[in-house]
Amino acid sequence: FSRLPNDGLLLLLFLLYVPVGLCLMLLRIFIGVHVFLVSCALPDSLVRRFIVRVMCSVLGMYVKQDNPRQRDKNVKLYICNHVTQFDHNIINLLTSCNTPMAEGLPGFVCWARGFMELGMMSGRSEMAESLRQYCSTEGNLPLLLFPEEETTNGRVGLLKFSTWPFTVSDSVQPVALIAKRPFIPLNTEESSWITELLWTFFIPFTVYQVRWLPTVSRQDGDSSQEFASKVQELLAMKLGVVSTQITRADKIEHIKRKRHIAPRTTNSSARPRTNPLGFMASNSGVEDVRIAGMAQQVKEVLPDVPLSVIKRDLGKSSHPA
Repeated sequence: FSRLPNDGLLLLLFLLYVPVGLCLMLLRIFIGVHVFLVSCALPDSLVRRFIVRVMCSVLGMYVKQDNPRQRDKNVKLYICNHVTQFDHNIINLLTSCNTPMAEGLPGFVCWARGFMELGMMSGRSEMAESLRQYCSTEGNLPLLLFPEEETTNGRVGLLKFSTWPFTVSDSVQPVALIAKRPFIPLNTEESSWITELLWTFFIPFTVYQVRWLPTVSRQDGDSSQEFASKVQELLAMKLGVVSTQITRADKIEHIKRKRHIAPRTTNSSARPRTNPLGFMASNSGVEDVRIAGMAQQVKEVLPDVPLSVIKRDLGKSSHPA
C-alpha cells in the first residue's frame, strides 16, 4: 500500500483504473513473453533494437532520447544514474552495451534479465579488474555501470557514487536517465524486480528519457574519488537534483532500522505522547540542528519515509540505549 497515491482524487482515479490495469497487465504478460523470445531470436543489430523498442511501447515502456548524435561511439564506459531495475534494458534499446550483475548468482535469470555474466567475484576490486580487461579488449561492446548501486526516485538527489566504476576506464560518458509514470512511484524499498515488472505492466505507461552528456576524461592527478565526484556533479546538474553524500550502505542501514522501528512505533502509538521527540530532549540546540540536517538529506533520497520516523531513527543511532 506504500505505492498508493496520498491525494484523495488521485487515489479515487487509481481505484477506478484498477480493473483496467489488471486486464492490461495480463495482456502485457502474454505479449512480454513474445518480446523476450524475439529479443533472443534476433541477432544484436539496429533492426532488432527498433523492433524490440516498438514492442516495448506496447508493454507501456516508452523510450525517448535527446541529442542522440552526442553519444560517443568510441567510449568504452557509460555512467548512468539508477532509477529502476530495468535501466540497463532501456539503454540497450538505444545502443548495444553490457552491464554486469553486481550481486546475485550467474545463471538463467541473470542472462534473461539482460545482464552480462562474469562468474563468481569475491568483491568489487576483482570485478573492476575483470572489467578493465574487458574494456581493453578490442571489439567488445561498451559497458554501462550504475555507480549509485541502488535505485532512487530520480527526482530529488543522487546517492554518492562508488569509486570502483571509475577505475575501469579513464574516459566515461555520463548518461542522464529520467523516468515518469502516473499514479504510483517508480520503485519502493525492498521491492523485487518481478514486482516492479508487474507494476510496469499494470500502469498505463512509463516514459523514459535518456540524455547523453559529453564524454569526461580523468585529469592528471585526479583520484578515483575526485573523478567520481566530478561526474556525479555533472549528472546532478543535468538532472536538476542534489548531489548527496548518502551512500548505498546508508540507505540499506536506514531500511534495516526502519524495519525494526516500525513495530515499536505501532505499539507505542496508543500511549500518551508528551513529546514526539522526547528521546532527543537531552540534546543541545546544535545537536538538534545536526539531526534535522541529516534527516533532511535522508528524506531527499527516501521521500516516502516520514520525516518524524527518520529523525527518530537518527536520534536513536546518536543516543543508543
